[in-house]
Amino acid sequence: MENKHQPTIAPGSDNLEKRATPEEIAQNDYTQVTKMALDEVDPSLENKKS
Repeated sequence: MENKHQPTIAPGSDNLEKRATPEEIAQNDYTQVTKMALDEVDPSLENKKS
């Protein structure tokens, strides 16, 4: 399968929640999006006892 477009990075995440329409899916005109979230804990709080 030949790529029609070069891969790009989305400038924002506003439209990433929008689902592809059935027509877009039928024409294979959609992009699968994977979201990653980092939930970091402050290491200085890990060893403190309440």
